[in-house]
Amino acid sequence: MSSHQTGPDQTKTVTVVLTGGIGSGKSTVAAMLAEKGASLIDADAIAREVIAPGGPGYEPVVARFGEGVVASDGGIDRQALAAVVFSDPAALTDLNGITHPLIGQIMIERRAAAQSRGGVIVLDIPLLRATHREQLGVDVVVVVDTPVDLAITRLVQQRHFERSDAEARVAAQMSREERRALADFALDNSGGRDDLATQVEHLWADLRTKVDQDIL
Repeated sequence: MSSHQTGPDQTKTVTVVLTGGIGSGKSTVAAMLAEKGASLIDADAIAREVIAPGGPGYEPVVARFGEGVVASDGGIDRQALAAVVFSDPAALTDLNGITHPLIGQIMIERRAAAQSRGGVIVLDIPLLRATHREQLGVDVVVVVDTPVDLAITRLVQQRHFERSDAEARVAAQMSREERRALADFALDNSGGRDDLATQVEHLWADLRTKVDQDIL
C-alpha cells in the first residue's frame, strides 16, 4: 500500500519514514524538513500522548509495570519506566506490545489527514521495522546514520545521560547496520550541523522532485 497518490484529481504526496538511533540527530533532521514545509508526524510525541492520563495506553502500562512508574502528578514517570524496560528485554517487549499498535493507528490517521494537504509527509519513527513500509504506506525510508560511539558521546555530553544508561539505550535498539539495510537514503551525521544541513537540502530537492514530477 503506497501512500503516493497519482490520479488527476488527487493531491500528490510522498510519505517518508525518517529513522535513526538515539543520539543520531534524527530530531534535528526532522526539524529541518519541517522548516522546509514537510508535514511532520512524530512517533515519540504520539507515544507520550498514548500513555498520558486518559490515553489508551495509560491503564495497561500501570497494570503491567505497577505504581512505581506513576509520578506524583499521576502521569507516567518516563524516566522510571525507561529504567525498567531498558534493563529488561522482556519488559521492553511488553511495553512495545502495549504502545506500538496504538501509536501506529494514530500515525495512520494523521498521515491520512496530511495527504489532503499534499507534498512531503515525514513519519518520524525511532524504532523502524521492516514491516513499516507496507503497514504505513511508506514510499521512502531515510536513515540518519551516526557511529555508535559518537551517538553515546552526544547522549552523555548534550543530554546528560550516564554513560552506562546511554550504552544500554543504544544496545536495546536496532543496529546501525540493520537500519542502513532498510534505507533508501542515509544521511551521515558524523560531522557538523552545516554538513548535515547540506545533505538535508539535497534530500529535500529529491523528495520535491518525486512529488512534482510524479516519478515514484
